[in-house]
Amino acid sequence: MNVHDSERLAGLLDEAGYQPAPDGETPDVVVFNTCAVRENAADRLYGNLGHLLSQKKNGMQIAVGGCLAQMERTRITDRAPWVDVVYGTHNMASLPALLERARVRHEAQAEFAETLETFPSLLPARRQSVYSAWVAISVGCNNTCTFCIVPALRGKEKDRRPGDILGEIRALVADGVLEVTLLGQNVNSYGAEFGDRTAFGKLLRGCGEIEGLERVRFTSPHPRDFTDDVIDSMAETANVMPSLHMPLQSGSDKILKAMRRAYRRDRYLAILDRVRASIPDAAITTDIIVGFPGETDADFEETLDLVRQARFAGAFTFRYSIRPGTPAATMDAQVPADTVQERYERLTALVEETTYEQNAKQAGATLEVLVAEGEGRKDAATHRMSGRARDNRLVHFAPHETTPRPGDIVTVTVTRGAPHYLLADRAPLSVRRTRAGDAWQAAAATPPAAASPAPAAATPVLLGMPSLPTA
Repeated sequence: MNVHDSERLAGLLDEAGYQPAPDGETPDVVVFNTCAVRENAADRLYGNLGHLLSQKKNGMQIAVGGCLAQMERTRITDRAPWVDVVYGTHNMASLPALLERARVRHEAQAEFAETLETFPSLLPARRQSVYSAWVAISVGCNNTCTFCIVPALRGKEKDRRPGDILGEIRALVADGVLEVTLLGQNVNSYGAEFGDRTAFGKLLRGCGEIEGLERVRFTSPHPRDFTDDVIDSMAETANVMPSLHMPLQSGSDKILKAMRRAYRRDRYLAILDRVRASIPDAAITTDIIVGFPGETDADFEETLDLVRQARFAGAFTFRYSIRPGTPAATMDAQVPADTVQERYERLTALVEETTYEQNAKQAGATLEVLVAEGEGRKDAATHRMSGRARDNRLVHFAPHETTPRPGDIVTVTVTRGAPHYLLADRAPLSVRRTRAGDAWQAAAATPPAAASPAPAAATPVLLGMPSLPTA
């Protein structure tokens, strides 16, 4: 969601006459788009603000927005008085005006709205990819998970109308996009605002009717709202990919109750069973928190046991982070840091073992891979390229004589699996050139615009601090 917001911020600045700072040059404007899900995001922000203090004498403007700005508000300018603009999660559209006002008045500007006025997807965007796009279907969250600060910062869930969403997707496809990811803090509760509990499944089926749209993904669902009609929509809609990110958070019923997660381990595992019965090749990933207040050794062992049963294709694992203002922050039995670290290391080791086993089973499989730009590691000796399979696994593959472009589709045979990726050592069996590849080639051939000498056309760079997957 924060990456999506950063694209909108960049689009707003483009529209206001700003230009991206060339590599190696000091920008005139730096915008931090922040996350507040974990404490280390705040540490990173203040560290970066301190690093930029020396640049202020050259006239640099610094803006801070996003969830951490919404939470910290005036504390940011108290701790870093050289910051020029601070704005909240509902104030993205105001960024250019706030920068201009700070320049004219020579004083810091702050703006925080309590409710959303302009849906972020209505704002202009400078997308990072010409072949893949984010599409927000809702913002905010109606859940009350005790560890999560997001509902307090993003507000109650607000849903876009289905026609507006599908219209945006059609426009993206016309622009060369092959793949969209539907975004929501709790994506499968979509429709709650206008009273249709089956709206998300209908939306997936609507995506299936858009000609030229080859891949549809979504993140992140909540197990409480994950119903059979959504599974049926995934299984019966050809361009909805066989990948599912289903946050777990804990395998202990006691801890799930303390987290207010509104499901228990048996229900969670039953959902995975139903998904795999309908979509046998589905790759399922998850989020897990270690060290939530009150977590005992027995609770943690239940999490390890569920991970073994679930056979995840990947997992984002986190040490519990106290967030001021959440109920969990003041709970008794906070787990000591050394215990949390020991459990975290055991969990990550098990996750790596499990994902390695799942990836190893892919050896010999023939996969369609959407060629990516700048994803995964580059191997200078073999000149391997990278991309994502339909189930979202990362695939490194050998070059092909036609040199596939980002956005093209290659068919490869997997040689072996590793803990975090698949490897195809032989050249692709085929390469399909796509409209997305054409769009990437056209964009790559377009020379960068010349920098404007006018003071109003300062050059910004956005330093994104993307949200970690959670729900």
